[in-house]
Amino acid sequence: MSIARRKTRQLKVRHVPIGGDAPISVQTMTKTDTRNVDATLSQLGDLQKAGVDIVRLACPDIKAAEAFDQIMKAAPVPIIADIHFDYRLALRVLEAGVDGIRLNPGNLARKDMLPEIVARCRERNVPIRIGVNNGSLRMDLRRKVFAGAMTTEDAMVESALDEIRAIEDLGYDQIKLSLKASDVLTTVKAYRAMADKTDVPFHVGLTEAGTVRAGTIKSAMAIGALLIDGLCDTIRVSLTGDSREEVYVGQKMLANLGLRNAGPNLVSCPSCGRVEIALEKAALAVEERLRTGYANENISVSVMGCAVNGPGEGQISDFGIAGGRGKGAIYRLGKVVRGCREDEMVDVLFQEIDKWIAAGRPQEEVDPEVLESVLNAKPMNETANV
Repeated sequence: MSIARRKTRQLKVRHVPIGGDAPISVQTMTKTDTRNVDATLSQLGDLQKAGVDIVRLACPDIKAAEAFDQIMKAAPVPIIADIHFDYRLALRVLEAGVDGIRLNPGNLARKDMLPEIVARCRERNVPIRIGVNNGSLRMDLRRKVFAGAMTTEDAMVESALDEIRAIEDLGYDQIKLSLKASDVLTTVKAYRAMADKTDVPFHVGLTEAGTVRAGTIKSAMAIGALLIDGLCDTIRVSLTGDSREEVYVGQKMLANLGLRNAGPNLVSCPSCGRVEIALEKAALAVEERLRTGYANENISVSVMGCAVNGPGEGQISDFGIAGGRGKGAIYRLGKVVRGCREDEMVDVLFQEIDKWIAAGRPQEEVDPEVLESVLNAKPMNETANV
C-alpha cells in the first residue's frame, strides 16, 4: 500500500527539509536543563547516534536562552528553541543562531513583538512552528469550549488559523504547525479538520502521552492514523522516559509503513503452548543485539518457536531462528544453514549475520524449491540437522 501524502509547502530546519516531498523526519526533546550546556550537548550527541533528525530544547528563561550561544556552536543536529510566555526569549535564541523556533499562541503575551520576531526569522530563513496544545489554548477559546460553544479540536484549529494569518500577513511563509492534545481522538480530529485549510507542513504528535509503555501505545494510535492519512511531515513521540526511546519508536512507526529505513526489523512470535524453547529470552537477546550493534543494517530477523510459522517467516526474513525441544536452526532466506543447541541459537545467528556483512551483504535470490518446502514444512525437530 502506498500512502498519498498531503501536498504542502517545504521549508528547512538547518539542512533537514520539512514538507513537500521530503522524507518524514523524527524529532525529540532533550530532557536536560538547557542551562547546563555540557549535559545538553552530551545528550544531543546521544540523540544523534540514535538517528534523530531534529531536537527541540526548552527555553524557560533568559539564562537558558543565553546558553544557546554555546550550544549552537557545537550542536550536532538541527536545534529548535521552545518558546513560551515571553517573546523576548525568541529574539535572544535567534541571535544565538538557532535553527527554528516554536511559539505557543496560547500563552505568549506582547503580540506587538511578533513583527520583530518574524523580521529576525526572515533574515536567516528560520522556520516558525506554531505549536497549539489543547492544554494551553487562548483564554477566549477555552471559555467557548467550557461553555460547549465549540469542540476542543475546533478551538485548536481556530487558534492555528489566527496565528498563521498573523505571520503570513507579515509577509513570511516559513511556517509549520502542530495541533497536539493529550488524547488520541482530539489529536486526530484536529489535524484532519486542519488538513484542507492550509498548506503549511504538519508536525504531528500526541502531547503528554505518558510513560514509555502507555505513551507508546497512545502515540502509535494517533500518529499511526495520521501517517496513514498522509498528514505527517515530521513527528515527535512524547514519552515520560529516555529521549532515545522516543526516537526509536518514531523511526519504527515510519519503518513499519515503508516510510523510512530504520535499521533491522525483528519478527518474533507471541509464544503459546506449542513452544518448547525459551522464546522470550531469545527474542529479547536478539532485539538488544540488533539495536546496539546492528542499528544501521537493513535486515529482517525472525525468532520463532515452532513449525507453524517458523519456516515461513524464515523464508520471508533475511535471517531467522526456529527452535524446538532444546534445539534450533538458523535460517538464511528460508534455507537452514546451521543447526545448534538452544543455548547457542543467538550467538550462532549473529555469527551468520556477521559472515554476511563481511561478505559484502550479498543480495541472494530465494530458491523456488525453498518456497515449496516451506509450504510442506515438518516440525523443527524433524527438519533441523542438529
